[in-house]
Amino acid sequence: DILVNNAGIAQRNCPMTEVSEEIFDRIFAVNVKSIFLAACHAVPIMKKQGTGVIINSASTAAISPRPGLVWYNGSKGAVVTITKSMAVELAKDNIRVNALNPVIGETGLTIDFMGGVDTPEIREKFLATIPMGRMSTPLDVANAALFFASDESAFVTGVSIEVDGGRCI
Repeated sequence: DILVNNAGIAQRNCPMTEVSEEIFDRIFAVNVKSIFLAACHAVPIMKKQGTGVIINSASTAAISPRPGLVWYNGSKGAVVTITKSMAVELAKDNIRVNALNPVIGETGLTIDFMGGVDTPEIREKFLATIPMGRMSTPLDVANAALFFASDESAFVTGVSIEVDGGRCI
């Protein structure tokens, strides 16, 4: 079985002290606690079967954070650390755990990352930080997930792969 923890919520780009406690709690509930809850249900099944793959959605924000997204960055940093911790603990059970770190992409969260406004100027600011000159697509991320889910990555665990067009180099 394969578990893909792909639930995620963005933080509107703004100063860290302007984020309400309610929004902070929601960011960590969706981006971090959801992985805990899913693992509580899936890991016992995978252990019983003697195999499994868990893929967590993190972000380039975990390893190369942008200002104005402090709490989002922190939640995705937690996902990377949780991924490595799970991988170490579950390796003996033949359960592999890896994470995806996509760069900003064309999703329903794009406008929040941009601060609530999507203009050609703001888009250019983001694209200028991505050497390949474009945002990620859902297919880019799906292809990386397929690698982690496949037998080709049978000896890969605890890894976070950037799907970022070179942004984190």
